[in-house]
Order: sequence, then structure tokens, then C-alpha cells
Amino acid sequence: MKTICLYFEIHQIIHLKRYRFFDIGTDHYYYDDYENERSITEIAERSYMPALNALQEMIANNGQYFKVAFSLSGVGMEQLEMHAPQVLEKLQELNNTGCVEFLAEPYSHGLSSLVNEEAFANEVKKQAAKIQEYFGQKPQVLRNSSLIYSDDIGAQVAALGFKGMLTEGAKHVLGWKSPHYVYHCTMAPNLKLLLRDVTLSDDISLRFNNSDWEGYPLFADSYMKRIADFPAEEQVINIFMELSALGMAQPLSSNILEFMKALPACAKEMGITFSTPTEICKKLKSVGEINVPDTLSWVDEERDVSCWLGNPMQREAFNKLYSVADRVRIANDPRINQDWDYLQASNNFRFMTTKPSNVGLDRGIYQSPFDAFTNYMNVLGDFISRVKSLYPEEIDNEELSSLLTTIKNQGDEISMKDKEITRLQAKVEKMQVEEDKLKAKLDKTKAPAKKPAAKKKAEPEKEG
Repeated sequence: MKTICLYFEIHQIIHLKRYRFFDIGTDHYYYDDYENERSITEIAERSYMPALNALQEMIANNGQYFKVAFSLSGVGMEQLEMHAPQVLEKLQELNNTGCVEFLAEPYSHGLSSLVNEEAFANEVKKQAAKIQEYFGQKPQVLRNSSLIYSDDIGAQVAALGFKGMLTEGAKHVLGWKSPHYVYHCTMAPNLKLLLRDVTLSDDISLRFNNSDWEGYPLFADSYMKRIADFPAEEQVINIFMELSALGMAQPLSSNILEFMKALPACAKEMGITFSTPTEICKKLKSVGEINVPDTLSWVDEERDVSCWLGNPMQREAFNKLYSVADRVRIANDPRINQDWDYLQASNNFRFMTTKPSNVGLDRGIYQSPFDAFTNYMNVLGDFISRVKSLYPEEIDNEELSSLLTTIKNQGDEISMKDKEITRLQAKVEKMQVEEDKLKAKLDKTKAPAKKPAAKKKAEPEKEG
């Protein structure tokens, strides 16, 4: 029986402000708060809330039959907490239906998996903890930023304990193979891979409202008929996209939500079910390995990482940022950590691309790739100075790590001793109370009994 794995990604770009060379060393706040609030409020109103309400209606109308998966970047969740908490509340309502799965992904929506294994692991663990805090789910499946994947990254993800991972069903990787099966990582056979159906996903997220497209207009019954007509042995249809596609890339006026709401009924008529990624990983066996020696993603026609690292400016910015990755991790300073998350976000490098693209790129405040590079490098210059100022540069990372570990262990030991002292003090106080009670009881027992008062002898009466 065929099953559809429907997944949506939620991430929010953190916009940097115009940051001049002369701001370095004097201004340590890098963000355009107005634009950040404006953009996420707009997306929440035009896309997230209408789309989530539609998905909630789909669940209400179809019960446990309809299922959907989401992943949220940590920085995206932070923006929602500040400017659109109603989105998180709606997601919690959806979570309560039991028909929704939440996946892990890097906290920053960054590219750490390409360069620093420890930074990547820390990001994933941090995001997974936030998902568990909000939704009570411990993610079992990971979705890397923009579906970035390679054999090496798959091995890293397997080492973190995940059952499965989402990635792109790119033609140059699949060759003659179909994306409609479960595969596994060549370096970690226990990690199952779910591959996006590029055509079916992009028909909704990119082409739905394009009147020049040969498939226009797209109807739910014909869309589902295409899925039903796949060979019987092709059981898994992975439709992955950004949630903002519903309302932003494809405006609500295009009837995109009506199309989505019609899908479950059409699927049910044709004997097609819906499943979450973890359900698929548990139920279906892998049919074979997928070899991905070079990194792939779901971006641009090349399906690689060239949109972020394709030119010298991008690579210089990327290498300079991650040159302090270990230092940031070792120092573990709260304010530095927050800036580190925001500066890692992949859009910072995407703004610098010089590649032509079929998908429109909004560069925000930047007029050109060089403008984006210059602004980012100014910010990065100040950030790196702050990282280096935390501890003397002559102390290398290994020595610093050892020193901070010793300090932490001493702090933990002092904390344990303080707790033990508090516990013993409480015990002594309790014993003192018991002793006082016992003393009082003994004093009461030992006290001599009072003798009854002697009666006075009656005096004889005197005669006359």
C-alpha cells in the first residue's frame, strides 16, 4: 500500500542591520529588530496561521488517517516566541492530536555539518531539547538544513542515535533508482533515508500558481491519481517543502489551501495512506544503500551547496566564521552563543551568491553579493574580537578546554559539597529537634510525684 510522508519546514531569517567598519569594537548588537518583527509577523499572518489552521481541519476531518511532520529551527522558534507566539500555540494544538511528528534539525539552520562535527552535534542536541520542551517529543528523525546530506554527514547523524534522515531525491544521485523506496546510508546501514520526490513537491511549492506551467491548474484528484499510478512496489511518496510555500510562494488567492484540504479524501478513495517519517522508518526495510560522496541539498538545479559556498567571498566568510567554532564551544558564553547561532544561519551566505537562480532571491537590505559580504564581514570582525577577548589568545584551544573543564569540575565539586553541607545541617537540625523532644519526655518521667497534703488533727474541745 502506498503511503505519503508530508513534511513542512519552519525557519525564519534573522536580518542583520547595516553595520559599518567604524562600528567594529563599539557596537555589539547586529540585528535589524524592526525588519525581523515585520517579516515574521507578515509570514505568520499570510502563511503560517492559515496553513496550520487548514492542517488542523484536515486532521479533524480525517482523524488518525491524516498525518504530517514538521521541523523548526531553533532561531526560528526564538523569533516566533518574541513576535508570533500564536504559531507555537497552534503547533502545540496540532501536537495534541497525536497526528504530528516533530523532527530534529540544526538549531541555527546553518552549515556546521559541512565543517565541524562537534558544532553540528551540539546544534542538533540543542534544537532537539527545545522541541522536547515545547511538544514533549524526542525527535527520532533528522532533517539537516536545506536537506544537506552526504555519506559523512549520514554517519554523523547515525552516531547521534537517529533512526532516519530526510534528504533530496536528486537525479544525479539516484540515477535509474526511484525516490519512492526507503534507502540507507552507505557508511551507517542502520540510518534509513527518506528521499524527497522533487517533482511532486515542487508542483505544489513552486509551480501551483504558475499559469504558464503545463500542469496548471493542478487539482487534488489528478495529483493523487499520479501517485496511485506509480508501480505497486513504489510505496513511499515523500512530499517535503517549506510551510511558507502555503501563503507566501503560493498566495492564498490561488486556492492552495483548498487544494491541500482535498488531498486526504482523494487519497483515501485510491487506497493511499499518510505516515510520519518515524513510522516509515520503523515499518519498512531499506531496499539498498545510496552513495553520496559529494554533498547534496534541495537548492537550485545543481542540488549541491554552491549557493552558499560557490564563490570566494562565501568561502572566505564561511572559513573565518568557523575558525572560532571550537573557541565558541569551549568558552560557552551565553551572549556569544546567541550571536553564534544567528551568524551561522545559511541565509547569511546565500545573500552573497553570484549564481543565477530560477527561484527569486530577496537579498533584504543588500544591493549586491559584495554588499552582503562586506556587511557580514564587518559584523564577523566584531564578533571574533569579542570571542578572542574572553580569554588570552596565547592560551590555545586544548589548554583552554582543559582549564575550563578543571574550573567546571571544581565548581561542580563545590556545589556538591554545598548541597551535602545543607543536607547535613538539615539532618543535625532534625536530630536536635528529636533530642529536645526526648529530653522533654525524660524530664517529665523523672519529675517526683507530689505528696498529698497531710490532714490536720482535730484539736480536743476545751471544757467549760
